[in-house]
Amino acid sequence: MSSADVLPPWAPLKTVRDFIRWGASRFNAEGLFFGHGTDNAWDEAVQLVLHALHLPVQNSRQEWLDARLTDAERETVAALLDRRIRERVPAAYLTGEAWFCGLRFAVDERVLVPRSPIAELIEAGFQPWLELEPERVLDLCAGSGCIGIACAYAFPEAQVDLSDISPDALDVARANIKAHQLEGRVEALESDGFAALGERRYDLIVSNPPYVDARDLASMPAEYHAEPELGLGSGDDGLDFTRRLLAEAPRHLTEDGVLVVEVGNSQVALEQAFPELPFTWVEFERGGHGVFVLSARALAAFSEV
Repeated sequence: MSSADVLPPWAPLKTVRDFIRWGASRFNAEGLFFGHGTDNAWDEAVQLVLHALHLPVQNSRQEWLDARLTDAERETVAALLDRRIRERVPAAYLTGEAWFCGLRFAVDERVLVPRSPIAELIEAGFQPWLELEPERVLDLCAGSGCIGIACAYAFPEAQVDLSDISPDALDVARANIKAHQLEGRVEALESDGFAALGERRYDLIVSNPPYVDARDLASMPAEYHAEPELGLGSGDDGLDFTRRLLAEAPRHLTEDGVLVVEVGNSQVALEQAFPELPFTWVEFERGGHGVFVLSARALAAFSEV
């Protein structure tokens, strides 16, 4: 038998179920890391196989599992699964999309993959911390814009600003604003922190800023290193940006405003650095940690000390 006659390893596979099982097995054997929308090999394989077949991952139907693939479809699916293994990038970069708060967002290597537990707070309307529905909302370090755009859905009367230092990230955010037809209420602004926001004040500031400390950043799996480092690392203790945020936020919050920030594993370092601040740490039903809530009044009192 010549090399041209050697069959690919997926040659015996026929159905959607076959390829999902095979993909999951290969992902586990190759030691892939899952943390960008899925947390296991099976769900990752489902996402990639269905995307390759132009079938919706959301609300996927059981009867599809035994559907037989054409030869062209089998080649396409196998190639996408191979890319996930070879390139060690988040699946969302291969599909070009991610889901957040039940909404689809375009994503690529210019932005982090949406995965913040803040989604739970958005779905709950940030209760019990917001006294009134906000008129102005800021998504600081917005990346793809998923948090701010989801807030625009949650608060249909609010004006929402998406702020980021990266022009590339803002291009993605603007594409998502257009895709969700929110050009009239959501604006993307290039700004290093609050620097370009002038005198704007907000009833709600939400931020998923860079917060990974140097040690964690160096030890992260390859899938995280495929993401823009600008959106991850923030100094030796992970708090370089958060220190600025806490110092500058009082000038951009309304009197009854609320600040919500994700700092992940840097929670301990933050509490040690600011023992006088009354952080409220959110408990999530669907997993996640390191998200604090502070009122404008608490921040103002801190800034006056």
